[in-house]
Amino acid sequence: MDDVVVMETVGSEAEAEIVCSLLRTAGIQCTHQITNFGAGAADGLSVGGPREILVRREDLATALELVRER
Repeated sequence: MDDVVVMETVGSEAEAEIVCSLLRTAGIQCTHQITNFGAGAADGLSVGGPREILVRREDLATALELVRER
């Protein structure tokens, strides 16, 4: 994905999967990654912690609105 931005930060991988599932159902491409805080807490391993939801910049407003409605 080109030109991606952080849409939201959630507390776990499970939460990130739920949000991304909602976005994908609406046709919005997304992915998630562990935050720097989460990676630092586990010495660089991505074993858990907060996740950033990433979407294309052009989809940001629609994605935020969709998640807020839910």
